[in-house]
Amino acid sequence: MVRLILNALLLAVFVLGNDPVVAANPKKSGKQKPVRQAITLPKDADGVAEARLIEIYKLVGLAQNREALAKADRLVKDYPHFQLAQLVHGDLLASQVRPLKAFGDVPSSPSRSANTALEELREESLRRVMALRDRPVSGTIPSQFLTLSQKSRHAIAVDASRSRLYLFENSPGGLTLKADYYISVGKAGTAKTAEGDQRTPLGVYYITSNLDPKSLKDFYGSGALPINYPNILDSKRGKTGSGIWLHGTPPNQFSRPPQATDGCVVLANPDLQHIIRTVAVRTTPVVIASELTWVAPHSTRVAGKPFEDALHAWRNAKTSGNLQQVLSYYTPDFTSNGKTLSEWTSTLKSELDQTHGRTIQLKDLSYLRWTDAADTMVVTFGEVADGTRIGWTKRQYWIRQENQWKIFFEGVI
Repeated sequence: MVRLILNALLLAVFVLGNDPVVAANPKKSGKQKPVRQAITLPKDADGVAEARLIEIYKLVGLAQNREALAKADRLVKDYPHFQLAQLVHGDLLASQVRPLKAFGDVPSSPSRSANTALEELREESLRRVMALRDRPVSGTIPSQFLTLSQKSRHAIAVDASRSRLYLFENSPGGLTLKADYYISVGKAGTAKTAEGDQRTPLGVYYITSNLDPKSLKDFYGSGALPINYPNILDSKRGKTGSGIWLHGTPPNQFSRPPQATDGCVVLANPDLQHIIRTVAVRTTPVVIASELTWVAPHSTRVAGKPFEDALHAWRNAKTSGNLQQVLSYYTPDFTSNGKTLSEWTSTLKSELDQTHGRTIQLKDLSYLRWTDAADTMVVTFGEVADGTRIGWTKRQYWIRQENQWKIFFEGVI
């Protein structure tokens, strides 16, 4: 029976055709009741190969076998290097002459690598289907995005548990999910701590550059967007390593298994190209989480209020020109590009002398929260004193200690 191409999970997802499914993580967000919504497949050029593959799964679940095979024929013709699509196509062809026992029903191989490759394709299929079935509740956003300046026109969030990257557009009305893509992460998973551990880092990062594909080996595909790993928090914790990029795949490989990289986040080349065309260097945040928690936007404003009060209290202290009061907002182990707190104090005093008590304004404010063993904020803003045209664009890292927010890093971008 052709439906045996899919395992029980795939059948459960698609056997009902266009009936809606329950959105993802209703218990985790705890912010609103789960909303039932239909699966929405991408319609534009990016993500189209995956959309076509999922449509084939759907047709198989509906027992529309001839239509599924016809679509699979066209898909592998258009994307001959899409290995998962080739596997599905092979299953559909084999089902014409014999019953299938499982998804990827090929003869067992004496080669361990061949069997491993088959299991990786099955896992890739599962991740793609689950991510498209368990959609975020409409209108929700990842909990890390508390406030984003309009200078950040886009934002990215990665959910390693779903092998998924989510691309957001930031408008005056807030963040809107525009697209999402299958991705691969490190061979050893996430939570990178050391050079060569083959893990993808977790945290809040920013895209630092856009590398010309002509300068890259074919292995990196159609381009690369490096991020600032290790960030300040990573370095404070003694984490090592470098060269963490969002990049593409070699010409002969459409996608990679869910855990297949040396630590980078890897996308299919068409998907990466869309991201490269969309996002801006330096202003695009990238949150990488083992699992994202999706919340209603109004809840992020509530969650961020205590921190925002602390930030504005720090600003008011700077406006007052009281050096000791300002210093009370910094941790004893504060650093700024190699300077200790005592060494930084002279810089801070110089800033206070320049403003002469004029009101400090914080322009284009962004702050993103990262919570693991500690509760931290990554804060970016323009600091401008009233009556002046030029100020500093700064980035601060804050940590919550005994219910008080303190700065452990500050630097000019």
